[in-house]
Amino acid sequence: MCGIVGLFLKTEKYRPELGRHTASMLHEMRGRGPDSAGFAVYDEGVENQTRLTLLAEGQEMDWHPLAAQLEDVLAAEVKVRSILDHGVFETMGDGRVARQWLIDNVPNIDVLSHGRQIELYKSVGDPDLVASRYDLASRSGTHAIAHTRMATESAITTNGSHPFVTGSDTCLVHNGSLSNHNQLRKKLEQRGESFQTANDSEVAAGYLSWRIREGDTIDQALHGALQDLDGFYTFAIGVENGFAILRDPIACKPAVVAETDDWVAMSSEYGAIATLPDVEHATVFEPAPGQIYSWSLAA
Repeated sequence: MCGIVGLFLKTEKYRPELGRHTASMLHEMRGRGPDSAGFAVYDEGVENQTRLTLLAEGQEMDWHPLAAQLEDVLAAEVKVRSILDHGVFETMGDGRVARQWLIDNVPNIDVLSHGRQIELYKSVGDPDLVASRYDLASRSGTHAIAHTRMATESAITTNGSHPFVTGSDTCLVHNGSLSNHNQLRKKLEQRGESFQTANDSEVAAGYLSWRIREGDTIDQALHGALQDLDGFYTFAIGVENGFAILRDPIACKPAVVAETDDWVAMSSEYGAIATLPDVEHATVFEPAPGQIYSWSLAA
């Protein structure tokens, strides 16, 4: 079944409270996904700096030896901070090179995200506990997406949970299932994408990352997705300075959107949106089948 939430702040008014509002929305989706949960938070980032979020599932690690190895690979300093079994590496080096080196050389680590703005946390267990464990409510930023999972296509593991990221700052959560993900995975691997799970949703994230890396905007990438992805899906997508939503042309998976002058929010159920400030003045609508919706921050 799964539950999706997304919150994009168009103005600065609620940015200090982004995490608190996202946590409140995630709480309302617990019943749709008791297996695991995750969230990605975007802030303004640091120019030319990449952050990588790494997972050592169930282990609290000293990340510094790995950071020192990565410094040699990138010929750039790597700073480290950790929260439980997640580590955040910050570097002026090439984030895509760093991600691939970690995947190829450190088999007990999952690279959850990389990019200038994004930071990502996920785990198995009750969504409220996941949000509390990784301190979602205290986080500030410009936009966030989150997911509660009921496993259908793969095992209940942290790395099989959402969100998924394969490209810089391009993050996806998904309610539904894709029927052609195995064939598409092979094609994307031939085009330079790397995957770390058997989850069909990671393939959708990889598809968008590939299209954006080739020069597409998120809208153009999603137009391609309508042609190339077979199955049922509601997607919420975070990108650098932007947020997007897409439902498949049949639109059997639920979604509702609300928008005010200050924010736009999306969820699988209106109950999650009802927690937001000034919601009584929001424009509320159901996203149309096969129609792309996107928002971006002013340059």
